[in-house]
Amino acid sequence: MSGEQVDSEGGQELRTLLERDEGERDRIIVRASELAIAGNVVLAAFKAVVGALTGSIAIALDAVNNLSDALSSLITIIGTRLASRPADRRHPFGYGRVEYLSAIVIAAIVLAAGASSLKESVASILDPATPDYSATSLAIVAAAVVAKLLMGRHARSVGRRVSSDALVASGTDASMDAAISATTLAAALVHLATGARLEGWLGALISVIIFKSGVSMLRETLSKVLGERVDAGVSRRVKEAVESVDGVRGAYDLLLSDYGPQRLQGSVHVEVDDRLAAPQIDALSRAIQSRAFERCGVILTTVGIYATNDSGSEALRDLREGVERIVWSHEHVAQMHGFYANEERHTALFDVIVDFDDPDRMGTYEAIRAECSEAYPDWSFTVGLDSDVSD
Repeated sequence: MSGEQVDSEGGQELRTLLERDEGERDRIIVRASELAIAGNVVLAAFKAVVGALTGSIAIALDAVNNLSDALSSLITIIGTRLASRPADRRHPFGYGRVEYLSAIVIAAIVLAAGASSLKESVASILDPATPDYSATSLAIVAAAVVAKLLMGRHARSVGRRVSSDALVASGTDASMDAAISATTLAAALVHLATGARLEGWLGALISVIIFKSGVSMLRETLSKVLGERVDAGVSRRVKEAVESVDGVRGAYDLLLSDYGPQRLQGSVHVEVDDRLAAPQIDALSRAIQSRAFERCGVILTTVGIYATNDSGSEALRDLREGVERIVWSHEHVAQMHGFYANEERHTALFDVIVDFDDPDRMGTYEAIRAECSEAYPDWSFTVGLDSDVSD
């Protein structure tokens, strides 16, 4: 099954529904980003005026930060639009990862803003200006704190609902800005009460926080680009869907690749009775692909087959139990599957998963092979070492 086909009667209707859902998701992201742009532009204008009138470097830097937030929201809109482009010959898996690239650009903007702010703050520390606060300016800053808190809460809520990391990050950034503005307000009150000038130092603190936020955003996005372990809940739901197909005795080696938010494609291995013929296996594979797509929206491009003969002789059952004891005697073994033994040829096949915590995964694998051959010298073992890619 390819990304363009679903082999079930309701498959095309379901695909149309999913495409409609993706379109609605894009519209939600764009609307939330447009709201963030409008709010940040208004806040930046107010803060710029207040900063100029009071001579407060911290408030002025806060205005610059609001403008960078507005630019980030604009890039989110552009990235969402580009990511929604349909797949083509050059990019057969679509353009969903553009959302991650836009997040990298946003992180770079945040880092640049942090560096620029730090430069201005150091200059203010070396040559401080006396700020001139008024009740009006302080009221505007206080209102900005409330506004950014509300904007941050809205963006995070919408981002989680539509699985948009960019929106969630934008909301977190807005909440952080609110905290920074609150600190600026506190510094103003300290100045009015004691005459102490903390603007430059506070600006430096703001710069460090902005820079740290940019580093965190960049690290998280690059992690997704490199490829992360699929969410445990998603992998369990996909395996449950696969195992619900009549004739499937187990689902293993689920490998899912992320081609953008909510765009998963991959492969899975299943255990089936070794008496099934090719036409039956073909029908079973198609049913598995359809079930995974219908229940989870996941496209399984490949379904691998493990033959199993659990109904074999008592000798084969004893062999399997003995091999399992050997395998599970090793601390870092996470799973054993795909066991198949041919009593006439005295050959046995199975796969093991050794978790990544094992400092010598290959050593554990070789030890299992050697111990099986030693325990059953009349048998020839073919052991596969699988990676622990999903739960």
